[in-house]
Order: sequence, then C-alpha cells, then structure tokens
Amino acid sequence: MRNLEEKTISTRSIFKGRVISLQVDQVELPNGNTSNREIVKHPGAVAVLAITPEDRIILVRQFRKPLEKTIYEIPAGKRESGEDPLVCAERELEEETGYRAGKWKHLVSFYTSPGFADEYLHLYQADELSPGEVNLDEDEFVELVEWTLPQCVQAISHGDICDAKTVAAILFWQNQQHQS
Repeated sequence: MRNLEEKTISTRSIFKGRVISLQVDQVELPNGNTSNREIVKHPGAVAVLAITPEDRIILVRQFRKPLEKTIYEIPAGKRESGEDPLVCAERELEEETGYRAGKWKHLVSFYTSPGFADEYLHLYQADELSPGEVNLDEDEFVELVEWTLPQCVQAISHGDICDAKTVAAILFWQNQQHQS
C-alpha cells in the first residue's frame, strides 16, 4: 500500500473562538509537492438518541444560523476539555430536554466532517427516561418534539430531518427495530 500521509510543514492560527478554532496548515503531499489545508479544530461532541417509554424519539427543533433555517435534531452538545463523553451526554440531555436516563448505551463514535474538521462525535442511546426541568444556555432556544420511528423515517425522506448525526441515530434505531 502507498503512503498517503501528508506531513505538516507549518501551521498558522487564523481564529480562536468559544467553540472552534481555524488554522491553515502547509503540508507536503505524498508526491513531494506542497499544498494548504484549512482545518477547523473542535473539542468534540456528543449526541443522544433518547427514546421514551412510548417508543418515541425526543428531538429538538432549533434555528441553525449557518443553514438559515430551523431544523430537527437529536439533543447534542460540545464536550468540555477532558470531559468524559458519557458525562457530557447526560448533561446535554438534561439541559436541552429536561430528561434523565436510567439506561445508557454507546452506539458509535465518528468524525463529522473529516475533510476540514477534527470534530469527533460520540452517539449514545438513552432509555428509561424520566422528565425533569429544561436548563438551556441563555443563547439557546429550542422546542421539544416526540416522534415515532415511522414519522422520523418519513421526515428524513422529505428532508425535514437533514442533520447527519440525527439521520445516523434514526437509522441505528430503525436497524435495532428490524433486528428485534
């Protein structure tokens, strides 16, 4: 197999924000030529497939500025530095939905956009939910909805659910239903 690795020659920091930072790396390509890579650095995130006792998924409906539209997503959020992913998932579920889960299961972890970002997302399933109090950040505005699996699959096919982590979670849920 050929070595496809790109060697970093230099890194230039462009922006450091509250959630992400942006850098430009000059790299040496496998053929010896050089190129630039624009890279978004992200601390990582979690997402939660929360399923109610009535076999409905909890979604949050929120406006996403980069898309200039309101979309449906599973509860999710950014990890704090060094934070255990499960602890983060428990925190995000409760903050965004008010729910706590009695049972947790790790489903999969994946890079969200490896062509330009290093964000690594941990997807969990939460069951045995009990309601509580929503505790959103001051700049966070969401509406909770609960949908059945058929409603979610239909929303994906109509483009109403268009978020990658949410699509992945629903497909995991659908696959579990077919295996039982």
